[in-house]
Amino acid sequence: MSWQTRLSKKAQKQVVSLPERIRAILFQLLREIEQSGPVRGDWPNYSKLSDDKHHCHLKKGKPTYVAVWEVSRKEIRLVEVIYAGTHEKAPY
Repeated sequence: MSWQTRLSKKAQKQVVSLPERIRAILFQLLREIEQSGPVRGDWPNYSKLSDDKHHCHLKKGKPTYVAVWEVSRKEIRLVEVIYAGTHEKAPY
């Protein structure tokens, strides 16, 4: 069974302002989450922030871009990206 992913309203607004290359990397991450689930240990600086909250780096360096996502409803396997942007403003 695959996972469903979605962007929160806040993340949708943030994605629009991301550089095209970073946006492509984010959508690659979403595809991998849909296929393999929310635990992405093969991504740079991945960490589990709490039971249902995860994050990883989309690009290292300056500025560093990160994505933060959480498992919203385990019974229907839904993952929601709640932040996509620079490291400085990440909600963790």
